[in-house]
Order: sequence, then structure tokens, then C-alpha cells
Amino acid sequence: MQFRDIFSLAYSSVSANRLRAGLTISIIAFGIMALVGILTATESMKNSIYSSFASMGANSFSIQNRALRIFMGDGPDAKKSDKKKKKVKTSNANIPITWVEARDFSRRFSFPATVSVSVTASGGVTVYRGDSKTNPNIQVIGGDENYLDFSNYKLKEGRNFNQLDMETGRNVAILGTDVAKKLFGDAMKNVINSNIRVGNVRYRVIGLLETKGNSGFMSADKVVVTTVTNTRRVFGGNTMTYNIGVSVKDINHMDAAVGEATGLFRIIRHLHVNEEENFYISKSDSIGEMLFSNLAYVAGAAALIGIITLFGSAIGLTNIMLVSVAERTREIGVNKALGATKTVIRRQFVYESIIISVMGGALGVLLGMLVGNVVSLLMHTSFVIPWFWIFMGISLCAGVGLMAGIFPAIKASKLDPIIALRYE
Repeated sequence: MQFRDIFSLAYSSVSANRLRAGLTISIIAFGIMALVGILTATESMKNSIYSSFASMGANSFSIQNRALRIFMGDGPDAKKSDKKKKKVKTSNANIPITWVEARDFSRRFSFPATVSVSVTASGGVTVYRGDSKTNPNIQVIGGDENYLDFSNYKLKEGRNFNQLDMETGRNVAILGTDVAKKLFGDAMKNVINSNIRVGNVRYRVIGLLETKGNSGFMSADKVVVTTVTNTRRVFGGNTMTYNIGVSVKDINHMDAAVGEATGLFRIIRHLHVNEEENFYISKSDSIGEMLFSNLAYVAGAAALIGIITLFGSAIGLTNIMLVSVAERTREIGVNKALGATKTVIRRQFVYESIIISVMGGALGVLLGMLVGNVVSLLMHTSFVIPWFWIFMGISLCAGVGLMAGIFPAIKASKLDPIIALRYE
């Protein structure tokens, strides 16, 4: 018999037992859906992270008083690195970066780069304009004249901070797109030179930022930017810790700039030669790498779920095929009496097992891709089609079907046709 004939017989047998086949297909589909769904969602998160940190610029780094630590458990590598660190004086560890220190660094850093000093004044402020108001989730940031360039913001209307704004600390603000839409409507007319209230303090709007996008991890458009000197006056800047951003003009000089910045800030913070830095220099790509490494845990969990489910599906599929052999003993006897060889019988049952398994895999891949892309919609990233995992999922299912069908197929092919014909 030709492949087409054997495949047709196998498909007809699967169609004749729809309930049994449907349950098996559903079990397999669930496992593949979990695998493909989580991995698709992970890929969406990676795209979101890429877009978030790409906007910060690959040629920039920041100096902070504490390291941004994003991890799941302590690894052995982390313990080894801790042992190699120099000792930090307890009285000098994790102290805030003061305005004086940040200003001194900005003035004394002579490397060909742009330095920006900024501070997060508040992360949950309500902004008012007449009867309109925002949700209490607006971030107020104090920056200097270089902050917009360092953070890759672009002005849609209005102007940036000037020298007089910085020196006097007067109440002027630049609005993010989401804030402007909430207060002025979608048209965003007459934004410039209008008056708003940030909490209980009135500000005059001097600029409107272009849309930067919402990555799902951070909303860059729900922001009000004022001068760093204004935040010191209004929000009590003496207790805040300031961030220093450095944007290098030539990316090839990044390591040299980091080295010079480290040496200068050690001098500013009065650190001894044998003392470890009590500040941290972080690059945007290094933060992204930390997040990617943690997403690997999620991908591993998804793979484990898929493997366990597929293993259970293989056992269930083998059992179902053995039951099918027992129920179709007379059919097998008739086929053998009509001239079907052992090879034909084996292929028929193996094909049936593969058909059930691949149908479950195809359904699982489709559902997983749809479920995973819900994350893409929430994070406003592009639709993700994980071609590699689609191929791998269906291939795994075909392999499971082959392995699950071999033993029942061999058992069916060894049946004696005379005994099979007498079977009731």
C-alpha cells in the first residue's frame, strides 16, 4: 500500500473516535500552549526592554548611589564577586549623592562628553488644570538643560530650560504627552504658557515633549520635568539623592569615560585608595542584560512545564493506542486476511499516533501564540511570531506521537490473523 492509502486509513480511524482523540489533542495542546505562550510573552518582554533601554542611548551611563539589582536568588558568581570587593566604611556606604557632589562633578568632568544632573522628586503626583486632573501616578523629575538630550526626549512645542530658569529655580515645567492629553484633551491646544498645578504648587508650561512610548515597564510620557534647582526648593532637595548622567560623544571612548568618571567621583567623595566605591556606574545595556538573564528563568520554567505535559501526553497517548489495538482486533485480522503486511499495520497505528499528536501541537502553537501576544498588546510592542518555537513545538509533538505509537503498532502487527478474526 502507498503512503497516501495508509495515511487515509489512519486519519479515518482518528475521525471515527473523535471524543477520545479530542481529549488527547486537548492535553497535548495545553502543554504546547503553555510552552509557546510563555516564550512568546518572554520575547515580547525582551522587545519592550530593548526599546526602553535603546532610547537611553548606547553611548551613555549614569552614576547612582546604589546599584540597581534585579535578580532571582543569589548565585554562586555573586558570592564570589562579593569576596573580591574591597571593604567599604560603614559610615560611608550607600550615602546619597548630594547636590554639591553632583554639581562639582558636572563642573570638573573634562572628558569630551555631556553631563546631566537630575533627581526624581516624586513618583506619584496628581497634576491639575482647572477641572481636569491626572491620576496620581505622574513622575516629577528635576533636570538641567542637558536632561532632555540625555534621556532622548524631544520637544514637540516650546523650549528647553535656559540659564535663568536654572539659576532662579522658578516654577516652569515641560509636560509629557500623556499628561498634556489628560489636561488639555487629545488636541492639546494652548499648552505653552498655560498654568498647571503639580500637587499644590503652580507651574507655567514652557514645553511639550514628543511621544516617547510606553514600554510596559516604564511610562516615559507620564512625566513632568522641571529644573533641578526648582525641585531642591519645592520638594526639599537636600534629602534627595541625585543622578549623574554622562553621554559620551564617541561610543569607542565609553570605557575611558567610565574610568575617568570613576576616578573623579572617588576624589569628590573623599574615598581612600584601598576603599571600594560607594557609588555605582550603570550602563543602559547592562541593566537590560540583568533583565534578560532573569527572563531566562521564566523561559526555563516554560520549557519544564512543556516537557512534563508532553511526557504525560506520551503516556496517555500510548495507553489510548493500546486500547485502540484491543478494540480493533477483528479489524486488524480482516486487514491481514486481505493481504496487509506487518509493516502496513505498524505504519497505520504510528500514523494515527502522529496525527493526534501533531494536531494537538498545531492547536497548542496557535493558542500559545495568541495568549503570548496579549502581553505584546499590553506593552504596546509589535506582534511576535516565534517561528523557532512553532517549529520546535510541532516537531516535539511529532516525536512524541512517533514514540507513543511504536509499541502499540508493534503489538498490532504481531497479532495472529486467525485469532484476531475469532476475537469478540
